Amino acid sequence: MQSQKTYTVEEAYKKMERYCSYQERCHKEVIQKLYTMRMIPEAVDHIVVQLLQDNYLNEERYAKAFVSGKFRIKKWGKQRLKRELKQKDIGKTLIIMALNTISDQEYLETFHALAEKKAETIRETNPLKKKKKLADYLFYRGWEIHLVYDKVNALF
Repeated sequence: MQSQKTYTVEEAYKKMERYCSYQERCHKEVIQKLYTMRMIPEAVDHIVVQLLQDNYLNEERYAKAFVSGKFRIKKWGKQRLKRELKQKDIGKTLIIMALNTISDQEYLETFHALAEKKAETIRETNPLKKKKKLADYLFYRGWEIHLVYDKVNALF
């Protein structure tokens, strides 16, 4: 039977330093990682505080990076972004601040391009089923109800 490696506080801190340098992380991810490393709660608190002081961990920076990345790459709407950030225990004010980094014009352009591209790929003859498939797809991506229904009705 193989036992899991144990870390000193200093080793764990260095490992978390690299973990946070690789990409932006939220507090929840770092804490979970430390618990998987079998660190005790006092050590976890000490390491998180040290990471915050050394600016390796920053929730505001994380929220902005998360929103811009998921919006530009995965084309997620604000509802999905908000839900995902809440699951990562990001505060409401930080979520609002991060969502405000997306310009309204860019947001609508992305939405219309995504909806039109998806509408072209739907191979359904029944117009109602076609509308439902497009609406479900856009809702899954986190786009607002009024935008989705307006666009679905305009396209079909």
